[in-house]
Amino acid sequence: MLLAADNGQLTALCLLDLTAAFDTVHHELLMLHLVQQFGIHGVALDWCRSYLRGRSFHVIYGHSTSATIHVVCSVPQGSVLGPRLFILYKADLAEVVLKHNVNIYVFTSDMQLYCYYLCDEMSATTVQLERCLAEVSHWMSANRFKLNPDETELLWAGSKYRPSSRGSMGLSLEIDWGTVMASDHVHMLGVTFSSDLSPVKHVSGICAACFYWLRQLRRV
Repeated sequence: MLLAADNGQLTALCLLDLTAAFDTVHHELLMLHLVQQFGIHGVALDWCRSYLRGRSFHVIYGHSTSATIHVVCSVPQGSVLGPRLFILYKADLAEVVLKHNVNIYVFTSDMQLYCYYLCDEMSATTVQLERCLAEVSHWMSANRFKLNPDETELLWAGSKYRPSSRGSMGLSLEIDWGTVMASDHVHMLGVTFSSDLSPVKHVSGICAACFYWLRQLRRV
């Protein structure tokens, strides 16, 4: 993903997080996706269904055992097939996003929506993202997913020579679950991205962590 285009355009980046994403995959909806979107039928479909069917769990503590819970949703984490079924389950989300001329990048339960804009197009881009997020929210509800509003972040990124068009100076997004305020930096997959595209914030965080552990070693 590029945070700035070569032709001087700026970038609007919205980070989304799904709450307990792997645990909310509904088995019957997943089977429906496999049939309608990927044409999986017959023995292959039966095999996928049998992989998920009949799962249950209970908790044993001391001499007490809880009631047995039959699992009607979720895919097994740590398995080979589980993450692949999760990807297939939400594959059509990309179509929802792309029809709004917004790009999408997905890493398991983390999603990044981004688009490029010119300096005088921030208001139009805000409306574009709001419409896209509204439809994404509806898609999430229909597919039993839940967005985590506390982990939703917005970054207006661009050149340091355009300070009025980036970071917390940018416009906020009004979504049905609340207001998403613009930030000066966001955290994505362990990397801190700043609105001026400078690595200073990220490098400072790494240095601070290194000095902390060095001090711990000196105390040993």
